[in-house]
Amino acid sequence: MKPLRLRLLLAIAAVATALAWAGARLWDSLGHLPGVPAAAPIVLAAVAVVLLATAISLRSRLKAVRERQPGAKGVDPLAAARAVVLAQASALVSALMTGVYAGTGIHLLSQLDNPARSSQAITAGFAVLAGAAVVAAALWLQHVCRLPEDHEGPTGPAPSPR
Repeated sequence: MKPLRLRLLLAIAAVATALAWAGARLWDSLGHLPGVPAAAPIVLAAVAVVLLATAISLRSRLKAVRERQPGAKGVDPLAAARAVVLAQASALVSALMTGVYAGTGIHLLSQLDNPARSSQAITAGFAVLAGAAVVAAALWLQHVCRLPEDHEGPTGPAPSPR
């Protein structure tokens, strides 16, 4: 499994921002633009907290195993792989949603004289911040779960002593 790069996530967010901004302008010109859900920043923040808690837990357990502390509880490799998959999926979806809320928020900035639109722009801003927190927590969880460097030579693994 290849690690996600911040560059890819930023590109996804940038493209989503441009498309959401254009879509919000078009939708608003043709009718009534739907509001930004008030729960969006709350849900994204909750996902960030779950990813952060998982990363902290796995990091402390892996550190205890590496330092050979007595009673250290190991990490199941399958559980670590699942955590990485959760982190990568969360980062990808969050980058997309961050872009959508950023594009919508940019469009709403032109309508700050309307109190309802102003409130939605603030909600979109908080959703963007929470989405960035999800991406940061997901990338850190991915970093925590990476395998140690292999000590292989150019022809493959070193032979085992017998």
